[in-house]
Amino acid sequence: MANRHLARSIVMQSLFEWDFAKKASKEARDILSRNAGEFAPGIADTSFMDELLSGVMNKRKDLDSVITKAAPDWPLEKISTIDRNILRIGLYELLFANHAEVPPKVAINEAIELAKTFGGDTSGKFVNGVLGAVYKEMGEPGKDEQSPKKKFSNNVPDSELPLEQLGGAIVYGRDNGILYVALVHDVFGHWTLSKGKLEDGEDVKDGTKREIKEEIGLDVEIEDDLGTNEYTAYHPEKGKIRKRVHYFLAKSEFTPITLEVSGGLTDARWFPAEELALLNFYDDILPLITKGLKILSTKK
Repeated sequence: MANRHLARSIVMQSLFEWDFAKKASKEARDILSRNAGEFAPGIADTSFMDELLSGVMNKRKDLDSVITKAAPDWPLEKISTIDRNILRIGLYELLFANHAEVPPKVAINEAIELAKTFGGDTSGKFVNGVLGAVYKEMGEPGKDEQSPKKKFSNNVPDSELPLEQLGGAIVYGRDNGILYVALVHDVFGHWTLSKGKLEDGEDVKDGTKREIKEEIGLDVEIEDDLGTNEYTAYHPEKGKIRKRVHYFLAKSEFTPITLEVSGGLTDARWFPAEELALLNFYDDILPLITKGLKILSTKK
C-alpha cells in the first residue's frame, strides 16, 4: 500500500533526525508531526505513523539488543544512523506487529526498500541479512505464503564469500566432584558456547583463550579439538560473509563468571552437566556439547 510505504519513510526520517541530533525521546513525536505535515499532507489518518513511531521508541532497547546479536561484529553506534533506524522499524514490525496486518515478508521487504532508497550501496544487503537472520530464528512464519515483492538476493556462492575465523570452547570445571559447563545466553533465548573473533595471524588456541577470558572472565586450558562449524552472516560494509568457528574442549577453575557487557548476550553461568539436556541450544551447538560430554566421561 503506497500510503503505508510513505508512512514508513516519514517515520524513518523522523527517527533519523531524532537519533542524529541526539534529542530526548519525548521530542520524537513532535518531529514526526512536523515531517508528516510537510511530506504527507494528503494522509488524513496518521495513526499508523503514530503507532509505528511509538512502538519503535517503546521497544528500542529490545530492538537494539537484537540488532547487536544479529550483527555481532558491528557495534550499534558504528552502524549508520539511516541503517540503524531502518532496522529498528523492520524489527519492530517483524517481532511485535500484528502479522495479520503486516506479514513478516512485508516487514522485511519494506525495510529493504527503505534501505535501498535512503541508505548506502550495501544497506540493502545489510538490512536483508539482519532481518533474514531474525526471521529464521522466529521459525520463518508465513514462509510458504507468496510475497508481493521479489526477495533481495546475493548471487555470490558461499564458497567465494570472505572468511572470518573465530574460536570457541566448551568450558568445563569441577566443584566437589560435580562436572559443570560454562554457557552464555543470547537475546534469542538460546544457551550457547563462548566464542569470539580471532585476530589476523593469531594462533587459534591462543585466540580462543583470549576471547573466553574477555567474554566471560575465565582463564582456560585448551585440551581437545572438537572441530569446526561454519555459517554465513552479514557485515554492513562487506555484505554476506562466512564465519568459521574452531571449537575446543577447555578446562577452567570453578570460579565466578563475569559476563562482558554486550547487547547480544544477556547471561552467563555454570550449569551442572546433568542439567544441560533441559536447555535450549542451537542445532549446530548440540552435537558439540554431546561430543564434549562424551570425551569428559572418559576423563578422571
